[in-house]
Amino acid sequence: MKKLPQVLIVEDEPAIAELIAVNLRHNGFTPVWAEDGVSAQRELDAALPDVILLDWMLPGGSSGLNLARKWRADQRSKHVPILMLTARGDEPDKIAGLDAGADDYITKPFSTQELLARIRAVLRRRTPEQAGERVQVGDLVLDSETHRVTYQDQPLKLGPTEFKLLNHFMHNPERVHSRGQLLDKVWGDHVYIEERTVDVHIKRLREALGEAGSLVETVRGAGYRLSAGSTA
Repeated sequence: MKKLPQVLIVEDEPAIAELIAVNLRHNGFTPVWAEDGVSAQRELDAALPDVILLDWMLPGGSSGLNLARKWRADQRSKHVPILMLTARGDEPDKIAGLDAGADDYITKPFSTQELLARIRAVLRRRTPEQAGERVQVGDLVLDSETHRVTYQDQPLKLGPTEFKLLNHFMHNPERVHSRGQLLDKVWGDHVYIEERTVDVHIKRLREALGEAGSLVETVRGAGYRLSAGSTA
C-alpha cells in the first residue's frame, strides 16, 4: 500500500488543528498534531514529516519563526517544506516568514481548498528538476543527487527553494524567465502564491551565492536570468 504523505500540524488552537486534520485525512494525507514547539520537536525527532504547517504564534514563548530557523539549520529537517500559518497578513510579516525559511505563507482565515492546493504545490516542488544530474555554469556547479552547490570549488549553503530556483536557472542558462514562469516551474502552482514571493527568494539566492550572486541578473520589465558571464 502506498504511504500517505504525513503533515505535521503545529497549532495551539485545538479547533483549528482538528479542522485541518479532518480535511487532510479526507484528501489523502496523514495528519499529526503538535500544540507547541516542544511537542513539535518531539514529533519531528520521531518521524520526519513530508510537510510542516507551522503557526506563527505558539504558547510558552515559542515562535514559529524561531522554529522555522531551527529546522532549516538542522541537516535532517532542512529540506522539509514549511508552510507558515498566521493571522499576520502584512507584507513585512510575510517576508519575515519567508526569510525565516518558510516555503509558503498562508494568512488566516484560509479556505480548505487553498490550504490543500498549497500543500500539493510544495510537495510537487520537493523533487528537483532533472534530479540526479550534475550541471555546471562557469565555476558554479550544482549536483541534484547530493543536493550540493559549489562555486570555485567552495561549498555554498542554499535553502530548498533557492536550490530549486538555481537548479532551474542552471538548466536554462541565458534564458529570461518571468516571475510567472518561475512560479510555474519552481513552485508548481502559482494560483495562490504572489509574484512578490519570487523576488524574496531571488534575493535570498543571491545572498547565498555570495560572489556568484551577480550571475543571477534582473532583466528590467521581463524577469530574471542566469548569465555565465556576469562575474567577469
